[in-house]
Amino acid sequence: MFLNSSSSTTIFLPSFTFPPSTRVPALVFSTLTYLMIMCCNLMIVVTIALNHNLHKPMYLLLLNLPVCDMMGATAFFPQMISSMLYQPRVISYWACVVQALLTHTYGGGSLLILTAMAFDRYIAICSPLSYNTIMTNNNLIKIISGIWLTDTILIFTLIALTLRLKICQDTISDMYCNNPSLTKLACEGTHVNNIYGLFTIAFLQGISLAVILFTYLQILFTCVFKKQADARSKAIQTCGAHLIVFLFLELNAFIALVAHRIETAPLFLRRALGVSVMIFPPLLNPLVYSFNTKEIRKHILLFLKRKTSPF
Repeated sequence: MFLNSSSSTTIFLPSFTFPPSTRVPALVFSTLTYLMIMCCNLMIVVTIALNHNLHKPMYLLLLNLPVCDMMGATAFFPQMISSMLYQPRVISYWACVVQALLTHTYGGGSLLILTAMAFDRYIAICSPLSYNTIMTNNNLIKIISGIWLTDTILIFTLIALTLRLKICQDTISDMYCNNPSLTKLACEGTHVNNIYGLFTIAFLQGISLAVILFTYLQILFTCVFKKQADARSKAIQTCGAHLIVFLFLELNAFIALVAHRIETAPLFLRRALGVSVMIFPPLLNPLVYSFNTKEIRKHILLFLKRKTSPF
């Protein structure tokens, strides 16, 4: 018997395993984490937007990352926090679809933004004389528009293919709604969905990994092997934090998505990796980039000093 995939359809989410006595502390901790994510990322957005000295390609590309992180956090935390108060955890079918759409848009957008940032650093370090010619305002607009257009088309198509399926189950396996979990609710063939899903993974993660590996190898070659002044520290400062952020997101997302296609994969591992992708990058990215980027750190400290000073 088919379920009606409308707003009246209720989808059940896995229940939390912590004892009832810890429910309130968990609720408070999750709420504070969400508020911290939003405040820190919003501070970076405001800092870059209001300071003309930061209106440069490097920082304008970076501006898109906290926007993407806030989208992912908002897709995940409010629903999770509200469901902590009630058992069983439920969500309407269309709210589940929206959550899946936003979480995948966040994941794909983050990978593409980090890739564009790596390309920007590659041009700045390996071809500094051509930087202003290549990274013009028009080209920057094209890069940013291309990121969001590509991400939107890929993810909307992914979700649209899932919406055409008739569902005959009402329980998803992950802690939040995503496309693989929604697809598993279907009681008809998902061959097209599986092929397109694999294509999306290969495109977003394959292209990102290839570009970042190429650009970082070129940066290391330019900075280290050509023995430029302060080459090693420059290479580490440029690549270190960016590479850590990218690899964490890349590995977690890749393993979590592939685990959906391996029946013997531990359910706990898939859930833990899926949740960590939604929590740690939005939480750590603003800390990494605000402390590691001198100009942003300086303007944030000036802003905080101005707000806390009595004069």
